[in-house]
Amino acid sequence: MTTKIGIFYPNAKGSRFDMRYYIDTHMPLAVGFLSPHPGYKGVSVDRGISGVEPGADPAFAAMCHFLLNSAADFMVAFMPNAAKIQGGHPALHRHQNGDSV
Repeated sequence: MTTKIGIFYPNAKGSRFDMRYYIDTHMPLAVGFLSPHPGYKGVSVDRGISGVEPGADPAFAAMCHFLLNSAADFMVAFMPNAAKIQGGHPALHRHQNGDSV
């Protein structure tokens, strides 16, 4: 059985999610730390493009789904590297004035 661990990035009003940075820099960093674990199976990234109503903003700017054998495998792979992986988050979401979300 495969377990999917979802990480959701809200689409905050007045902010911009840097998808290029997320795909080109942050995700390779995260995969580099998590993929050596024997329970790691893969990852996917989705970009929010629309809300429920036509023309509405999406609730989430992006979603990441790590696939592992179990939630325990995710924790074993993630926790020793959490600070390094999460350290890139301020660069992902920025208010229009440049402040991190």
